[in-house]
Amino acid sequence: MGLFDFVKNAGASIFGKDDDEKGKAPAPQTHTVSPAELDAMKRRKALEKLLGELSLEVEELKIEVNGDTATVHGLVDDQAEREKVVLALGNVIGIARVDDRMETKKKEPESQMYTVVAGDSLSKIAKHFYGNAGKYTVIFEANKPMLKDPDKIYPGQVLRIPAAS
Repeated sequence: MGLFDFVKNAGASIFGKDDDEKGKAPAPQTHTVSPAELDAMKRRKALEKLLGELSLEVEELKIEVNGDTATVHGLVDDQAEREKVVLALGNVIGIARVDDRMETKKKEPESQMYTVVAGDSLSKIAKHFYGNAGKYTVIFEANKPMLKDPDKIYPGQVLRIPAAS
């Protein structure tokens, strides 16, 4: 699919300190890892954990984090799963781009992507794309499990907009 841009300061905050690490003295290191490498490893693990929590399955998953760009490799069942993985990774505070290098088992058309602006609702977005505000449920379903409530979207969030059926 390629490189996707996101709003770096919008989205889920998952890169905080691990609760189980608070108050612990740093473990002695037997090898040297730069602070940037350590940060990238922590961010990669947090992104992998997020995909697991959302039950988004990627065979042979590999995520690389370099600055504000996450590069994802692996194999997914279909285009919808692929797009959900990209959105889950990109809708995280601190990630401005996702470089999608995944493969799909089934070839299908890509959905449109839409960045939410202030004043948007799923109904308003559905009216724009489908000509029918009542089709907001199509957008809501297409963005599960990242969306848990159709009334809770935020400016800067990127959504999948499937082709009208």
